[in-house]
Amino acid sequence: MRILATLAASAAIVLVGCSTTNPNAATTQNTGQSNSDVEQSIKSKLTSNPKTADTKIDVSADTDKNQVTLSGTVYSEAARTEAVNVAKNARPGVEVVDKIDVKPGEIPKSAYTEDMARETREHAKADGDTLGNSLDDAWIHTKISSKLIVDANTPARKINIDVVNGIVTLRGTVGTPEAKAEASRVATDTDGVKKVNNLLRVRAG
Repeated sequence: MRILATLAASAAIVLVGCSTTNPNAATTQNTGQSNSDVEQSIKSKLTSNPKTADTKIDVSADTDKNQVTLSGTVYSEAARTEAVNVAKNARPGVEVVDKIDVKPGEIPKSAYTEDMARETREHAKADGDTLGNSLDDAWIHTKISSKLIVDANTPARKINIDVVNGIVTLRGTVGTPEAKAEASRVATDTDGVKKVNNLLRVRAG
């Protein structure tokens, strides 16, 4: 009899434990955000933010690790910083893994802003380039500069790029006639360019 009573008491304790544990677990699970909830929240904020609205950013969340991974392409360092800040504000203490690429040369004209143009003019002035006051001139300079930097035929360029009213003037030195011709082609093929004055000098070595 004592054995049966002990077994019955143990069973009762187990049942009570189960009944008090499960509701708490369900409550915690229901009130927490899912991965898709966090991803959608961040994407919505990125879309509504003027600094990141035209970017191509993918969001992947892992709520178990309290971690968010950002990947894709933006057109400026300012946009990348803003995207990371948006993700950090989505969840308390979240860890943001930044895998975003910054590619200013890929920016479409429709996404080019006055802030970007001002930044371009500052860099251009420091490099000795001359830019007109229009948004188009700054955008053209950004496109040509980015293309020349990654072009295999102009790897060690020392080229100044002046853009005024859509007219591009290339100044400086290059190592070969082919590099001079390539720089001219890159500038000519850029949207919005009306004319290219190629004043580059060829100086081997």
